[in-house]
Formats: sequence, structure tokens, C-alpha cells
Amino acid sequence: MQETADRIADAVAALRRGALLAYPTEAVWGLGCDPDDDAALARLIALKQRDPAKGLILIAGDMDQLEPWLAGLDASQRARLAESWPGPNTWLVPDNGRARPLLRGEHTSLAVRVSDHPLVRQLCAAFSGPLVSSSANRAGEPPAMSAADVRAAFGEAVTLLDGALGGYARPSTIRDLQSGETLRR
Repeated sequence: MQETADRIADAVAALRRGALLAYPTEAVWGLGCDPDDDAALARLIALKQRDPAKGLILIAGDMDQLEPWLAGLDASQRARLAESWPGPNTWLVPDNGRARPLLRGEHTSLAVRVSDHPLVRQLCAAFSGPLVSSSANRAGEPPAMSAADVRAAFGEAVTLLDGALGGYARPSTIRDLQSGETLRR
């Protein structure tokens, strides 16, 4: 649809200007930005009142978009990721030095996911890469479940790409690729 394409083009233009973007994901609304824009990363963390040591997630429309952050993984690790994507599966992968410090936080790993949400996939395709994805809420508050919740929490501080949530009951599972440990179900 042309209307969706136009909304996505506007969202990409905003991201390229350094804006923070709110958008629907599989289960909750997310806040994102360009993962290579240090100023936007700092604004996102400040807006959420999030501890910068925690790091953030990269969300992509396909695995190829994450390649710069996945370089160095062996074939079996790549196969494990590919088997779980697209879908609500976030993996902690060893940081190969590509991740910005605010993206990685205090960790030696980076959280990455390939979404199966159609709008997110279209957005990442139009942006030609992954985006930061963090739940749209301030630290300690419940995540936004609608565009109205996002506006109530953040007002005009974020650009809004409206759409429907993906129908999942809870945020993605988080697992460590090296240890296999599940950190969030």
C-alpha cells in the first residue's frame, strides 16, 4: 500500500535526522533509533531513564542486515540463529567490536533479533539496516501497548509510526548464544 510506504519513508527520513522512533513490534511498542547515531542512542536512554549499563537490542528485518554485528560467528552459531528467525527470539551474541558502547552497555555481548512483524521488516528494509529496539516505556513502568500509550508517556519527543502489534502475548525470549542459557522467557 502506498500509504504504508509513505509512512515508512517518513519514518526512515526521521531516523536519518537522528529522531527517536516509536513503532509496534511483536508484543509491545518499541522505541528505536539508528544504532550508529551516538547522540540518538544517548537521547533514547535518557528519555527512557534507562541505566546505560543495560544495553539495548538491535532488531532487523532479515539476518543479512545484522551481518556487521555477526561477523566472527562460526557456521553452527549462525545456523542456530537462522533456525529461530524471524520470530520473537533475541540472542546475545559476542560483540565483535562493531557495537557502539551505549548499544552494548557494560556487556561483552550484543542483543540481536530478526523480527517477524511485517511493519518492522518493511521499516528495516527501507532503512537498509537494523534499528535499536527497546520497549516504549520509562524504566520500571509497563511497556506501551498502543500509540496512545506512547503519546501519553513521551508526547512529541518521539516520531510515531502507527500500526498494530504483532499478536504475541509477551516480549521476546532472550538467550545467550555461547552458553545456551535462557535469560528471559
